[in-house]
Amino acid sequence: MLCNKLLPVAMLLGASAAQNATLRYMPFGDSITEIICWRAKLWEKLKPTEWGSVDWVGSGRGENNCGDSTYDRDNEGHSGFLAIDIANRKQLVGWLQTNPADVITMHLGTNDIVQQNKPTNDIIAAFTTLVGVMRDSNPNMKIIVAQIIPMGFGNYNTQIQNLNSAIVPWAQGLNTTESPIWVVDQYTGFSGTTDLRDGVHPNAAGDDKMANVWYPALVNAFQVAQAEKQVAAAKQVEVPFTA
Repeated sequence: MLCNKLLPVAMLLGASAAQNATLRYMPFGDSITEIICWRAKLWEKLKPTEWGSVDWVGSGRGENNCGDSTYDRDNEGHSGFLAIDIANRKQLVGWLQTNPADVITMHLGTNDIVQQNKPTNDIIAAFTTLVGVMRDSNPNMKIIVAQIIPMGFGNYNTQIQNLNSAIVPWAQGLNTTESPIWVVDQYTGFSGTTDLRDGVHPNAAGDDKMANVWYPALVNAFQVAQAEKQVAAAKQVEVPFTA
């Protein structure tokens, strides 16, 4: 009879633990993650869904006067930063220690190309280091990496396309069941002429396009991460059978 009394309690505890397993999401990148409005637009799309309670995390709260005072502005976008420098200086280590995450999006590489003309292989090597940091922080990290948007000036888009082409096989090579890497295409369909406000950062139309590309991938990542958390929570509160 003892088991009949304990099992309902276990079920309640399991449900409570699952409900309290709030997901944490970090938007990570450079100024195209920091001083823009795609984050606000993405948050607004998620708000009426079951993912409206996800906790957005990061050390910054920068944006571009998006006109929404309610959205979660926390992010890890750093204007002017290179992927190579973030990797070499181990900056993501501290950022994730302060603000651990379950899901992370990454749009990086623009400054490596525009500022310092870094070779694609060096940028990809930095990405590998950053993924290692993510997984050291959370072995089950769900990672979404963007093929980055085009520029509206100079001759940078050939190199951007080279980087974007390299991202897919790179992600496939590092993908794991525990910590999958999904690639989203922010380049195709994005105009360097009409979707940028200054040749670098998205305008309102560009923000809409970026939010729409992130959205399905992010929802999928949330679903996978939440399912894992619910399984882990249920295991923690299992009550042994007692006759």
